[in-house]
Amino acid sequence: MQRSKTKSIGIHTLLIVCILIISLPVIMALIISTQTEAQVMSYPPAVVPGTNAISNYVTAWKSVNLGRMIFNSTVIAFGVIIGKVSMSLLAAFAFTHFEFKGKNLLFGLILVTLLLPVPVRIVALFDVIRSMQWIDTYAGLMVPFWASATSIFILIQRFKTVPSELIDASKMDGCTPMQYFFRILMPLIRSTIGALVVINFIYIWNQYLWPLMATNSEDMRVVQIGIKMLMNTESSNNWGVIMAGVIITMLPPLLIFIVMQESFMKGFALQSEK
Repeated sequence: MQRSKTKSIGIHTLLIVCILIISLPVIMALIISTQTEAQVMSYPPAVVPGTNAISNYVTAWKSVNLGRMIFNSTVIAFGVIIGKVSMSLLAAFAFTHFEFKGKNLLFGLILVTLLLPVPVRIVALFDVIRSMQWIDTYAGLMVPFWASATSIFILIQRFKTVPSELIDASKMDGCTPMQYFFRILMPLIRSTIGALVVINFIYIWNQYLWPLMATNSEDMRVVQIGIKMLMNTESSNNWGVIMAGVIITMLPPLLIFIVMQESFMKGFALQSEK
C-alpha cells in the first residue's frame, strides 16, 4: 500500500512539473502583459505581475482595432468549420457506405493533397480567388479551407468502427441512406465531430499567410495579422502591450476548448459510443 501511494505521488509530481514546463511560455506572456517597458527590460527579469496591466490591455485593444479582427477571425473560423465538417462528413459517408467506380483512385488523390499544404499552392489559389473577385471577402478567406483530406480520413476511420448491423437494421426499418446518416450515424459520432470543431477552430484562428495575401483593407484583417501590426505599431518594442494583445487573442480558442473539452477528449477514441 505504501509503495503504491509513493508511486502515485511521484507520478503526480512528475505530471505537475511537465505541465508547468509546457505552460511556462504562456505564464511568462501573462506576467509580461502586466508590466511596464522598464519592468520588462529589467535584469534579472521580473517574474511577478507588474503595475501596468489595465493600460497595456487597453492600448493593445485600441491601437490596431483588435476587436474587429477578433470578430473577423471568429466569423471565418465558424464559416470554415461549418463548410469543412459538412463536406468531410458527406465525403466520408460516401467512401464508406457506397461502391462506385474509381473510389480507391479518388480517395488516393484526396490523400495526395496532404502533400500540398496551403503555402505550396498559395499562388495558384490566390489567382483563382482573384478571378472570382473574392479578395477582401469572407468567402475568399473561408472557401479554400472547406476541402480537407485530414478530416475526411479521420471520419472514414470513425465510420468504420460503427457496427455494420446498424446499416442492415436501418434498411429493414425502411430508412433511406440519408435518413440513416442523420438519424443513426450522426448521433454516434458527435464526439468526433466535436474534436474536429476544436482542431479546425484553432487551425483557422492561427492562420497568417493566407489572410495576409487575401485581404487588403484593415476591416478584413484577422487576429494573427493584428499581432504583427501591434509589433510594428509598438516601434519601441513595448512587449507589455504586445503580450497583452497575444493574451487577448488566446481567449476565444481557449473558450472553445473549455466548452468542448469532453468531446475533444473522446473524439479520437475511435470506438462506439453508447
